[in-house]
Amino acid sequence: MCSHTPPCPPATDPDGEAAKAVGRVDVQGWAKLCNGVVVFEDTGALFPNGQIHAPHRPH
Repeated sequence: MCSHTPPCPPATDPDGEAAKAVGRVDVQGWAKLCNGVVVFEDTGALFPNGQIHAPHRPH
């Protein structure tokens, strides 16, 4: 999916949430990254394979 240089990390990489945002809806609190990950303001994420990551804010 990523077409810019340097390419973003794939969704499966540990740093996959560091990819470039290609779309966002700030009112709803989410952004779609170029690797297909959807990240949420609460730090949760939805991955292209359907896997979810619960919010992981530091305590």
